Amino acid sequence: MKELEYPFDSEYILKKSKKIKRQLLESGTGFLPKKIAVLGGSTTHDIVRVLELFLLNYGIKPEFYESEYAQYWQDVMFDNPELVEFAPDLVYIHTSNRNITRYPGISDDSAQIEDMLEEQYGRFLSMWDKIADKYHCPVIQNNFEYPFYRVLGNQEAVLRQGRISFLNGMNEKFYQYAREHEGFYINDINYMAAAYGIDKWSDPFYWHMYKYAMCMQAIPEFAHNLANIIKAVFGKNRKSLVLDLDNTLWGGIVGDDGVENLEIGQETSLGQVYAEFQGYIKAQKDIGVMLNVDSKNEYENAVAGLGHPDGVLKPEDFILIKANWEPKSQNIAEIAEELNILPESLVFVDDNPAEREIVASQAPGVAVPAIGTPEQYIRILDHSGFFEVTSLSDDDRKRNEMYKANIERKQQQQSFGDYREYLLSLEMKGTIKPFEAIYMARIAQLTNKSNQFNLTTRRYTQGDIEKFALDGDYITRYGKLEDKFGDNGVVSVVIGRKGSMEDVDSYRKKEAVSAADGNGDVLHLELWLMSCRVLKREMESAMMDSVVQACQECGIRTIMGYYYPTAKNGMVREFYAGMGFTKVAEEPDKITVWRFDIPEEYAKKNTVIEIL
Repeated sequence: MKELEYPFDSEYILKKSKKIKRQLLESGTGFLPKKIAVLGGSTTHDIVRVLELFLLNYGIKPEFYESEYAQYWQDVMFDNPELVEFAPDLVYIHTSNRNITRYPGISDDSAQIEDMLEEQYGRFLSMWDKIADKYHCPVIQNNFEYPFYRVLGNQEAVLRQGRISFLNGMNEKFYQYAREHEGFYINDINYMAAAYGIDKWSDPFYWHMYKYAMCMQAIPEFAHNLANIIKAVFGKNRKSLVLDLDNTLWGGIVGDDGVENLEIGQETSLGQVYAEFQGYIKAQKDIGVMLNVDSKNEYENAVAGLGHPDGVLKPEDFILIKANWEPKSQNIAEIAEELNILPESLVFVDDNPAEREIVASQAPGVAVPAIGTPEQYIRILDHSGFFEVTSLSDDDRKRNEMYKANIERKQQQQSFGDYREYLLSLEMKGTIKPFEAIYMARIAQLTNKSNQFNLTTRRYTQGDIEKFALDGDYITRYGKLEDKFGDNGVVSVVIGRKGSMEDVDSYRKKEAVSAADGNGDVLHLELWLMSCRVLKREMESAMMDSVVQACQECGIRTIMGYYYPTAKNGMVREFYAGMGFTKVAEEPDKITVWRFDIPEEYAKKNTVIEIL
């Protein structure tokens, strides 16, 4: 919804929130339901009201639990029955510098201040640990914004007795905890307050009148920033930038002005702006954002412009360069198809409002930000939060190279008449094992990202994944795949729960299943997903072989599979049939149930991947 795209009109959102919510609910389908507990150290009602809008806009339909005013710690530590019954999918702790109960005095020495830090930090630490033990869900915690006054002036951050110094110490302890605990995320309100302006953000009127930790006008920006973290946690991030070239990555038109006359580099102020923007885009690639070009240009001119000696981005930084005279919306559709990702994964960046309007209308799902003038490009893209980072794995950093290798594989495929001969030519090697500690974060990340090849679309935190790995009632498998073009990393995940045929009814209705005893003779597949970039390379067959072998080793003779349809996973509707399962039930909502009885002599399905 345009009204919720950054930069937005905060006053309009606050005034028209009911109308916006109604429009979002009427226009949206296939929302991902999530239960979010908001534990506030200040008034949170309006934050929740606006946060709901941004989450709906991201395809997440939230159900909220709100603590009473300033009861955030008590609700957790004393097991508020309402919170326990709510069983949140995510906990957000909304605290601020107003919730620091004790600051250093001018006469306190370093030892006393250190004890004070430990006391204040210990209160939060006990709460976080309790949430981890009780709810096993992701936690988002505000850091502390600076106060709006400085008793010690410019020495406030230097002297240990200063409040800014104390808050810096608290923040660093929070950051260290986040580094050491997966599923724990910082909502950086210190940065937000600074960007907004501390004097306006911390207007005392709103605290003393309403117990708001920020001014009313800042709530939409705050809620938008928080929503970006939540949608990233639940796998709603975008994956790729699709970039125009002329007057977007450089000043001028390469076909008319020539490469030598483009504005890029340190010679002019505008050239510096474009160079800085290219540096920002390059940094996005380094965190795993895929880069592609969609430009109305001759291909040779586009490549020459990207080869400018003062440019930061080079042709090899891009996976696909669509430089032609076709409609940009058509190029975008082709980019999505060739990368095998959904249009909802793309962000189109173009300086031309007319081109943006055409793409917005002709390529549904693609994000098309109004990027403003060149000086505003970075701020608008950055604040939009399309690629919010919650973790950073080796697979993330290598994503561009992985997808570029995929393009090379497709090119090689075209030279083969026999598909199996092509697969053998890839010299594929696979690793399939029970979940291991080194890959827990990546496995959890996959469960929250994969949509097209995900049979049950279940989402799990890293804590969930770690529990499955240790639970004897579960069979777990992850799969890695590499070939002569490169390493694809972890690309497939299977989670199966041991049980009995009596459990089928619960799975069929998507209801909770009671605990197993570890002695069941049926394996219920609760999750089977795979990255689409390795589709149809027999990795799915290799995973099936591994699951069957695990079942044989523990005396399981029957595997039950379940398909829960969504707007995005239609491609796997008949997947189980291809694996040799028999459909045994189909519900009115298109949920299907499949059965595979393991034969005495099971013939392995994978014939082209060498399993290491």
